[in-house]
Amino acid sequence: MSEVVDLARALVRYDTTNTSDDGATGNERPAAEFVAERLADAGFQPVYLESAPKRGNVVVRLPGADPSRGALLVHGHLDVVPADASEWSVPPFAGEIRDGYLWGRGAIDMKHMVAMALAVARRFKRDNIVPPRDLVFAFVADEEAGGRQGAGWLVEQHRGLFDGVTEAISEVGGFSYTVRDDVRAYLVETAEKGVMWLRLKVRGTPGHGSMLHTDNPVAKLTKALARLESHEFPQVLHPAVRDFLAGVSDLTGVAFDPDDPQAAVARLGSLSRMIGATLRDTANTTMLKAGYKANVVPSVAEATVDGRMLPGRERAFERELAEVLGPDVEMDWDMLPPVETTFDGRLVDAMAAAIDAEDPGARLLPYMLSAGTDAKSFQRLGIRHFGFAPLRLPPDLNFTALFHGIDERVPLDGLEFGERVLDRLLRTC
Repeated sequence: MSEVVDLARALVRYDTTNTSDDGATGNERPAAEFVAERLADAGFQPVYLESAPKRGNVVVRLPGADPSRGALLVHGHLDVVPADASEWSVPPFAGEIRDGYLWGRGAIDMKHMVAMALAVARRFKRDNIVPPRDLVFAFVADEEAGGRQGAGWLVEQHRGLFDGVTEAISEVGGFSYTVRDDVRAYLVETAEKGVMWLRLKVRGTPGHGSMLHTDNPVAKLTKALARLESHEFPQVLHPAVRDFLAGVSDLTGVAFDPDDPQAAVARLGSLSRMIGATLRDTANTTMLKAGYKANVVPSVAEATVDGRMLPGRERAFERELAEVLGPDVEMDWDMLPPVETTFDGRLVDAMAAAIDAEDPGARLLPYMLSAGTDAKSFQRLGIRHFGFAPLRLPPDLNFTALFHGIDERVPLDGLEFGERVLDRLLRTC
């Protein structure tokens, strides 16, 4: 097997499950130590930092030919979301190779990119390759809980490690989407929605479950959540979404009507759920908590809602939520801001050239991610961010369903393709 496959397989075998939404528990240390050892083997002197016990982060810098140019940050997270082994076809942390895929939790989100970056960094150091600009490689903890113990902590406590960095690349971009026949577009994330993780609470009058109740907090909360479920936030066509849909239209020859973007989204197949979520804000209930006994009406009912808002919609989203939920619902939240940049510049040109060298005739298209990444932390340093973790995918693979899904897996040839593209990019960026 190639080095990148070996590295990805080894990384998947480390159970780095991030078990809490507040980042309080997790164990990236074994994977972080593995990364640091592989970097040291190649001649680097990696900086290993723990934000809390077992929350490992690793950073190295490779000097470039022109120190006057802004450095490029290549970052990836080491943690993964939980996996219920009983639901999987293979053990989620076995790193099994089957049917041309590496299977396991984190194979796509995002140990494949960690492996690609690690393989390229090792090669550059071993072979004394000098990139055109400084490269900073960061392998971090806790992205799945907002980065408090990873990227966010590094930005707050060790920002000197990122001195001079002006641009960054990371996950959920650079993957192929087969538009028709053998025509592929590679999506580059130039924007991502903001995150508002809401904690909702309704108070009421407790009492015996057999009596009449007009102030039941469970009933009041579920009615509020039902209103939220049926509410449709206003449609807003962000430039990244418009440019993506226009690009697909150009490649397919099917007209795109900016006044009816939903029609274009409906033609995207497996991408439609993710792209469709970037046409408007969303708010989905993810957890409920109430009561402690079958015959007792409790005094409090609680829920957690995953809210995602478009760039520029932060305050409007907050006001609209309050109106829909009503005055009985107390709202508390953590917010991570949206991210956006333009689709231009030398780095974008280098991405296009690297993809074209490995997949002639393919085209890059900007898009907006409906989820979030560690770009939310690194943008606080003024870093311009792109999602570019290159992968060539089979046309029938439902790629977006693999994120946090069952039987997560990455095609081996796609992984090796991605490493070649990343190598080309970092030699020319």
